[in-house]
Amino acid sequence: MHVRHVRGLLNVFLLGMSVVTPLLILMAAPVIAAPAPINVVAIGASNTSGWGVHLQDAYPARLQAMLRARGYNVRVRSAGVILDTTAGMLRRIDTAVPNGTRVVILQPGGNDLRFFGTRERRTANIDAMVARLLSRKIEVIVFDPEIPSKYYQFDGIHITAKGHAMFATALLPQVIAILER
Repeated sequence: MHVRHVRGLLNVFLLGMSVVTPLLILMAAPVIAAPAPINVVAIGASNTSGWGVHLQDAYPARLQAMLRARGYNVRVRSAGVILDTTAGMLRRIDTAVPNGTRVVILQPGGNDLRFFGTRERRTANIDAMVARLLSRKIEVIVFDPEIPSKYYQFDGIHITAKGHAMFATALLPQVIAILER
């Protein structure tokens, strides 16, 4: 090889190193990751799942948007199942609420009484879910409001988008109080 070729190869190598070296340094630098979002799970039946409204209008999605607009890094996941009862919610509570969840919104709904359950059994199931979640160090909001008739859809069972907005608005200060602890 001629000296001229060696110098050319050396120049190409050095030019390549001047581009690669900063990239290697950047890749080796510690990555500062944003903190993971706070997990909130809304568990319930069809009103929690957002039956009859657009997904973004259901109260879990609305609540998440409201919390994020106030600067909270939060993920509100809906674990609503159409036609579910508190007995069904109790059976699936551990799988529906993953480890790392900070808050659960339990919206038991009215299917127990609609499907011939008793008030006593409904109350016992709610109490059992709350106890199980508290034993896992998860904060629980039992959200079981009286719903004014103006917030019901045509079927008298499911709530409208305005009803979901009302739910999210009512839940917002309760969730914030927990997050601020």
